[in-house]
This record gives sequence, structure tokens and C-alpha cells, in this order.
Amino acid sequence: MSPVLLIIIAATAIISYIAFSNHAMFEKYKFNVGAILRNKEYVRLISAGFLHADFMHLVFNMMTLYFFGPIVIQAFGAYGFLLVYFGSILLGNIFSLYLYKNQSWYSAIGASGGVSGILFTSIAMIPDLGIYFFFIPIAIPGYIFGFAYFAYSVYMMLNPKQNDNIGHAAHLGGAFFGLIYAVALQPERAIENALFLGIMALPLIYMAYMVFVKKKIG
Repeated sequence: MSPVLLIIIAATAIISYIAFSNHAMFEKYKFNVGAILRNKEYVRLISAGFLHADFMHLVFNMMTLYFFGPIVIQAFGAYGFLLVYFGSILLGNIFSLYLYKNQSWYSAIGASGGVSGILFTSIAMIPDLGIYFFFIPIAIPGYIFGFAYFAYSVYMMLNPKQNDNIGHAAHLGGAFFGLIYAVALQPERAIENALFLGIMALPLIYMAYMVFVKKKIG
């Protein structure tokens, strides 16, 4: 396994673990709209990716990164992996900042934006990549999983629930970065997989229309 991947997983695990019991550290580095816009604390756009709500949140993200990170490293190298991972965290949080700029209280944490970017870079490269969801013993084709993931995330983002603590905007922004990166660097493969990618991207097109044209924000 790539040393770069192991370093990212180890660093995220260690920092998250420390922050579990260090409330001041957690508050200082989490994504918070008010702190970023009012106090110019832009480091939070990246540092939030090293914090997690609890142990299960951390384990789920790092396991996903562990399984799909090697695909991105094999296709684009260690530097490409780092660009996708941190670019996805950054774009996911910037998208969240855009959506919730008038809600200074809005906060979020987690590497999910970066993990989503890695996952969807992998799917863009291999649309029929088999993905196992929780304990279902049957692999779901990547583009079907991607369509369902985007559809669910877009719906929940536009129709937020009171007890939903998931940063859907960060997930979508990160996944979008991963897709665009793969398409831009492997256009021939993207053309070959255009039908699969088009199906998967339908919810994103709807989201773009609702957010940027209709100005609907959940």
C-alpha cells in the first residue's frame, strides 16, 4: 500500500482521536460559516477534514479511503491522489460555505468530502466497479451506486431533516471534484464511459438547476 495513503489515514485517525477529548481543538478547527466569513479562518476549510464526530464516523471514512485510495493512486499517482483528496475536501467545504453563507451557525466536520472525491474518481475510471453496501452480499455497479448516492444527497440537501447531521453539500462538492478530475485527465476513458457517467450525473444536473437557477437552498 502507498505510504502516502497510510500517512493520510494515520494522521486523520490520530488528530480525530485527540480532538474527541479536546473540545477547544475541535471547536477551533471545525468548519464553521461564521468563523470562516467573519474571522477569515480559512484553515477550517481543510482542517475540518481531520476531525470526526465519533469513532464510527472515523472508521467508516478511513475504511472507504483504504479500499478506494489505491485505485486513484494507481491511475494518477500519489500526487494525483493528494490533489483529489484535498481538492475534494476544499471544494466540498466551499460549496457548503456558498450554500449556508447566511447561516453563521452552520458547522460541519469529517473527511467525507475528500473520501467522496476518491470514491467517485474511482467510479469515473471504472463505472462498473463493484461496490458492497454495508452487509449486502451482492456488489452494486459503481454507476448505479453513484446515481443513488447523488439522488439521495441532493434530495436531503434540498429537503433537510431536523435530525439529519450529515453534510450532504460537502459530499456532493467532493464527489463532483473527483468526477471532474478523472474526466479531465482521462478524457478518452470518459468518452468510453459517457453513458454511465451521464446516468450517474443526472441528480447533479438537477441540483445545479435548483441551486444556481432556482436559488433553492435547503
